[in-house]
Amino acid sequence: MYIFLLFVLWLYNKQIGEVVYPLSVSYHKNGLDFMDSSITLSNFSLSLVLSLSVAVKDHMAVERSNLFSMMKLSIKGLIQSSLSLGRTLDSDYPPLQQFFVVLEQCLKHGLKVKKSFINQNKSIWGPLELVQKLCPDSTDITTSARDLPGLKTGLGRGRAWLHLALMQKKLSDYLKALLDRKDILGEFYDPGALMMEEEGTVIGGMLVGLNVIDANLCIKGEDLDSQVGVIDFSLYLKDPMTTETTKDDAKLTAILDQKHYIEELNRHLSCTVTDLQAKMDSIEKTNSKLIEELTAATDRINSLREEQETLRHENETIVQSSQKKEEATLEDSAVELETYRQTRQGLDEMYSVVWKQYQEEKRIRQELERELKLQVGLKQEMEMAMRLLEKDTHEKQDTLQALRQQLDQVKTLNLQMFHKTQVTHTDRNTHTQAHNSERDRRQSDQTERDMRTELEGRVDSLQKQLSDLDTLRLGLESDLRSEKEQRQAIQRALQREQDNSTELRTQLQQIQGLQTEVRQEKKQLQLTCQEQETALQEMGLHLSQSKLKMEDFKEVNKSLKGQAWLKDDEATQCKHCQKEFSIARRKHHCRNCGDIYCNSCSSNELALPSYPRPVRVCDICHSLLLQRSTSSTSS
Repeated sequence: MYIFLLFVLWLYNKQIGEVVYPLSVSYHKNGLDFMDSSITLSNFSLSLVLSLSVAVKDHMAVERSNLFSMMKLSIKGLIQSSLSLGRTLDSDYPPLQQFFVVLEQCLKHGLKVKKSFINQNKSIWGPLELVQKLCPDSTDITTSARDLPGLKTGLGRGRAWLHLALMQKKLSDYLKALLDRKDILGEFYDPGALMMEEEGTVIGGMLVGLNVIDANLCIKGEDLDSQVGVIDFSLYLKDPMTTETTKDDAKLTAILDQKHYIEELNRHLSCTVTDLQAKMDSIEKTNSKLIEELTAATDRINSLREEQETLRHENETIVQSSQKKEEATLEDSAVELETYRQTRQGLDEMYSVVWKQYQEEKRIRQELERELKLQVGLKQEMEMAMRLLEKDTHEKQDTLQALRQQLDQVKTLNLQMFHKTQVTHTDRNTHTQAHNSERDRRQSDQTERDMRTELEGRVDSLQKQLSDLDTLRLGLESDLRSEKEQRQAIQRALQREQDNSTELRTQLQQIQGLQTEVRQEKKQLQLTCQEQETALQEMGLHLSQSKLKMEDFKEVNKSLKGQAWLKDDEATQCKHCQKEFSIARRKHHCRNCGDIYCNSCSSNELALPSYPRPVRVCDICHSLLLQRSTSSTSS
């Protein structure tokens, strides 16, 4: 059982980072008392093992208090020593190295690790990497620490991240954002860890004082993975009151006041730069809007001009086409009217001739009808005469028969009364009379036949003439109808031409009205174009003034903000003389623009607002700054 408890205690000490805890520091009101408390497992008694849970809590509280005290001393000593030196700190400065060691121990306190008998991996890179999500401004240093060549462990990346954050003067802001998220820190730290308690929040506030320090740390080439962090307590055992004189205190106070003044001036200039940047953004937006409006107005003017030209060409084309069409229509109307007059005159003459022919034919027809009526009457009379002749012939035949009967009777009587002589003489006379009457009858029949033949021929000739006259009448009537239809068609065509001429006149009046409206609109567009040109001139003047102001703002912003600090591995030759860097020709940063030059191109020194003493600048920045200071002095 005792061996098991010893094993558990050994695992706990392995988890908190050390088997032998080197130091326990207590801070009192009367001063600092440092006690060397090297505690080993052999000094523990059985009662301490039995009260392990209570000892663990007290142990973390003591560690938290000691680390908190060490952090205050480290920050205070770093600030005082840096102000007394009055220069930029580099990575070889001992108080700065001790500060990173103490800060690393604070970040490691209570950090969860994977329990393993073979290896333990306690890395601060996990929580520091999450700052990128909480503060987007830390994306650059997180990416740089992650991609820095030569770093293989999370501990090395975390140390590089701390160095970069201190150089940005935003270490306190990043850690404060991380300390505000206890829910995220709970995934990496145990309860009671320094980062989970109030001491961590206080340390985040104390780190704000480090913003007065200018650090120039070279991370490239340093072995951050295998560095061993050892706290040097000799730095904190010295009494500054015995080593510094009153003169140094006064000088330190003056330097501190000057540093505060410079920082205040820097903050003021930063606010001014922010305001100028906001004004420049607003001016750029206004400028872009004005440019867009100018472009839109120019496009509108061009479109209006093109539309004006198009309307003018269309107007001229319409006027010319309407004039040509009107002239052609008038000529066609005159020609058609003359043709119509000639046609009408010819039709009138033809109509008069046809009418005369029609009257003549009508008269001839009436005469023929009268003659036909006479011939019909003659024919009827002839028929009546024929019927009378036939009746007379029948009567004569009847009379002849009666006479024959009488003759027979006479013969009988003569035979009876007279004798054969009288009978012969009577027969002779009777025979002669019969022969005469027969001859008269034959003559009358022949005469009747001749008259009938003559009348029939005359009736046929009259009927033939009548049919010819009917045919001629029908042809004349059809010609008359066709002439009437042609005359009506010509009248309709003339009416259509008159309507077309009226419509063309109406269109001409409308085109003239449209031409007047187009001219008025042209005048209005010209006035609008002149007004817009005047407005464009004014806008161009304002735009040029805005551009000049924006250029001034950009120069001021550029001079206040400075250029990006170029990395050593990115430059292979001097930016000014373009000579390759070598062992003999070393690289030197310009403190104003941040570019890398050789010694001959950056041998000038000037006092900059960000630095307490004159620093190295390139020839270009030296000339520019001298010219600017000369112009500002003369103004």
